[in-house]
Amino acid sequence: MNMPASQAQRRQRHVKLALLGGAVLVVVLLVAFALHRSSRGQQQSRNTRRGFAQFTGPQPVQDASVVQGDMPVTLSALGTVTPLATVTVRTQISGRLMQIAFKEGQMVKAGDFLAEVDPRPYEVALEQAQGQLAKDQGLLDQAKGDLKRYQILASQDSISAQQLDDQQYLVEQYAGSTKSDQAQVDNAKLNLTYCHITAPVSGRVGLRQTDVGNYVTAADASGIVVITELSPVSVLFTLPEDQVSQVLQRLGGGARLPVTLYDRTNTQELALGELTAVDNMVNTSTGTVQLRALFKNPDDKLFPNEFVNVVLLVDTLKGALIVPTSAVQHGVPGTYVYVVGSDDTVALRTVSLGPVDGERVAVTAGLKASEQVVTDGAEQLKDGAKVILPQASAAATAAPGAATAAKHPGKKSAGHKRGQASAGS
Repeated sequence: MNMPASQAQRRQRHVKLALLGGAVLVVVLLVAFALHRSSRGQQQSRNTRRGFAQFTGPQPVQDASVVQGDMPVTLSALGTVTPLATVTVRTQISGRLMQIAFKEGQMVKAGDFLAEVDPRPYEVALEQAQGQLAKDQGLLDQAKGDLKRYQILASQDSISAQQLDDQQYLVEQYAGSTKSDQAQVDNAKLNLTYCHITAPVSGRVGLRQTDVGNYVTAADASGIVVITELSPVSVLFTLPEDQVSQVLQRLGGGARLPVTLYDRTNTQELALGELTAVDNMVNTSTGTVQLRALFKNPDDKLFPNEFVNVVLLVDTLKGALIVPTSAVQHGVPGTYVYVVGSDDTVALRTVSLGPVDGERVAVTAGLKASEQVVTDGAEQLKDGAKVILPQASAAATAAPGAATAAKHPGKKSAGHKRGQASAGS
């Protein structure tokens, strides 16, 4: 059954009106939500401004005085403890090891007996050389005696000149033989000396590399033991090439530059020594120059190949202005500090820095002696801000009763009443 045209048109109008009403409702809801967000944002903005107003009030800070004094100019580096001598003790002859006279880790002095190689083959060789020497010495003496007789006969024209010359040459031959024999004797004695092995330097012996009974030779790479010299001992460290010029300038002027060593945590001082040498070229792969410092090390605190922190004192600035490093700020103005004025306001002051020594830094321009600078709380400040110094905060905290009495002059504190009662009793 078909619907009349007028009824279909009415129904379409109802649908359109319903859609239009829904759209209007959505728009109204969106506007209401936007107004709510705007009101909430304005409230938050007011709260933020109120909080900022409270934040920008007088800020409690810590301060310190600009002091005038001596400022050390130091260079820091990482160094390695390096012995002046590390010697591998080897035998100079071949033979069976008969004795070891040292204990592992023992301290020895130069010339102390360490080990012995079997000397018997070399004693036999010495005797043989001495026998040959004696034989040739006898022949030489005999030839010299004949030469004297030939000289007498030659003066009497009893022998020819040729016989005299031959006897002279024979004496020279035997003299050469005896000289060669004497060298063999000396060599045999030297080999006997090599059988008795001694320490070439003073120091600490390490772990032995062989045992008694082994056949040792001069070609053994590991040797018998290694001796490391510990006192004195040196430390090798490197500095950037652009820092070496001031060190060389001071050394060229005859200055003796002290070197202080600290442990790996850079907290405990280990030893105090002196710079002794600077290498003669720059390491092109690292751009650094190697230096050597010498330390007496009487208590063996410094151990070979130990890593240490090195502080080289290059110079000392006399009468420098010094502030804590915590007072120095870095930002858009450059390097600056906040100077506290007499009215408890701060002024931003750009400064030029000099050498740094731990928690202190020298200021070469921008400050005067006895001025006060902010050391803690500077990140919350700006130029001209009001501050509260520690002494002012302490005074306010220590006397709360005074503030109460100022507000209520006619009211006496309980402590005052108790004082009166005690005095009356």
